[in-house]
Amino acid sequence: MIPEKLTEVLKHDGVVAIATLGQDGPHMVNTWNSYVRITDAERILIPVGYMHRTESNIAFNNQVLITLGSREVAGNMGPGTGFLIKGTASIETSGVDFDGTKGKFAWARAVMAVTPGSIEQTL
Repeated sequence: MIPEKLTEVLKHDGVVAIATLGQDGPHMVNTWNSYVRITDAERILIPVGYMHRTESNIAFNNQVLITLGSREVAGNMGPGTGFLIKGTASIETSGVDFDGTKGKFAWARAVMAVTPGSIEQTL
């Protein structure tokens, strides 16, 4: 289940970090909180512009780690909170999730669809 506090975080500015592991080792890319969408099925959707190495890594190993946060949402120890999401990802270039993402972000060539395995509040 997606925590309510995480959906609050997505309403504020912040950086999202996405870590993947490929044949050449680990790789990390960034995007923005405002680009992330959550579906009714609780999949996390992230528009993909470039992210070519990330896409290649997901084809090799679909496990991803994502961190995100905001200083604007109260955390466990005061102002600001963050989350660590562990899940499996796929890169989609067609279908309902892609069409919805492309409609919001014309520059998206694909959508990264993440099924969370765990979501941990870290701050």
